[in-house]
Amino acid sequence: MRRLLVLLLLLTTSAFGTTESKPIIVIVHGAWGGAWQFSRIEPFLRDEGFGVHRVTLTGLGERSHLVDAAIGLETHIEDVLNLIRFERLDEVILLGHSYGGMVITGVADRMPERIARLVYLDAILPESGESAFNVMGADKAQALAARAEHGLIPAWWVRPDKTFPRDTTHPLLTLQDKLILTGAGRDIPGLYVLTTEDATHPERDDFYPLSLRAKERGYAVITVAGDHNVHWRQPEATAQALAAALRQP
Repeated sequence: MRRLLVLLLLLTTSAFGTTESKPIIVIVHGAWGGAWQFSRIEPFLRDEGFGVHRVTLTGLGERSHLVDAAIGLETHIEDVLNLIRFERLDEVILLGHSYGGMVITGVADRMPERIARLVYLDAILPESGESAFNVMGADKAQALAARAEHGLIPAWWVRPDKTFPRDTTHPLLTLQDKLILTGAGRDIPGLYVLTTEDATHPERDDFYPLSLRAKERGYAVITVAGDHNVHWRQPEATAQALAAALRQP
């Protein structure tokens, strides 16, 4: 009996010490969103040979019961850092969508030794000292801030009778907080995915200037035809495009 208990202990210890051998993508959603928004693309990414972890940031998605005006950008960065720590992930491909680009940039700066590559999917790509509002520009920032109620920005486009899952209220402070970087993650390779509904004039897309910023940093840049939520609307084609780009050296 004692030998059996020792064997079980060894097997348990071994299991907790292992990591997945396939490349791991950790996905960080955008503002008002949740991990549910990437549920459609996950099986296609797995078919392409990736392990997938989807993060839901504090106060959003299925964690919307925790929403609070005090939630800031650093809380969301810590959400992702803790997933990486507690799942014991290494060589992570860290993907951020939209506002999620702010979060993954902070994560890479805080934990560069665990990150193999950064993927910005139609995402904010900040410089040190910038907030999401800074990157958006004054007009858009003011319009969003004007919609805030007690420090929270409602998802005003969602009908009250819409069933779950659905977009939820977003903490204003996360968009106002400036991201201060040490530069520790600056050398991590990056990929920028610009999604555009007008393939002949991508320069008209709101995120086009950020794709240029990505090029200046030396990141690979690809364009995927579609709206801002290609991972939801055309998950298979988006997964294939991501996989092909990530296989490039």
